[in-house]
Amino acid sequence: MKEQTKREPYQTDLSDDEWHRIEPYIPKPKTKRGRKREHSYREILNAIFYLLRSGCHWRMLPHDFPKWKTVYHYFRLWRLNGTWERINASLRTELRTTEDRNPEPSAAVLDSQSVKTTETPGIRGYDAGKKVNGRKRHILVDTLGLLLTVVVHAANIQDRDGAMLVLGKAKGKFPRLQLIWADGGYAGKLIDWVKQFCGWMLEIVKRNDDIKGFQVLPHRWVVERTFG
Repeated sequence: MKEQTKREPYQTDLSDDEWHRIEPYIPKPKTKRGRKREHSYREILNAIFYLLRSGCHWRMLPHDFPKWKTVYHYFRLWRLNGTWERINASLRTELRTTEDRNPEPSAAVLDSQSVKTTETPGIRGYDAGKKVNGRKRHILVDTLGLLLTVVVHAANIQDRDGAMLVLGKAKGKFPRLQLIWADGGYAGKLIDWVKQFCGWMLEIVKRNDDIKGFQVLPHRWVVERTFG
């Protein structure tokens, strides 16, 4: 396999400590048959993190990384087999413990973000409220802003319907979870649905209409920071 030192390092490259934390969660090949891998899994991850941080297109990955098709293959494979989710869960638990929190959250924050899409085929829709034609990222984070669950869907899906997708995905995964904060877009019938279907309390954090301009709202600012 190509060695890590064959190229100049990028700021997004994994450190030795970061790689040692992630390596145990990368699936090992089930058989030794077939063609030997040309690139290390660490270098595949370095390419993925470079792309995510820089925002470049897959086809525009620098040539000193593995070919973009190889990198995308592993990115998609690890999404489908749950590798990314397992890595995120492990790091989240470790960070919560470091912050003297219980490894499992008892409260969370829900929100969505509509973003424009490229011409690449895939799900999309028009969010009339945000005037965005694309997709909507629906996320659930803990009180530190660490990701619990994410669902990406067409931007024309209403927040309440999208919330059912992300909360339904989270159901059964977080045994201590009791309370979820959200903005006024989630008010109404969703509150009863969350209680009946998930067994959680959905609390709406509202803006103060007497205050003009930007407001830092209790609890909700955490999820905004995660989007940022």
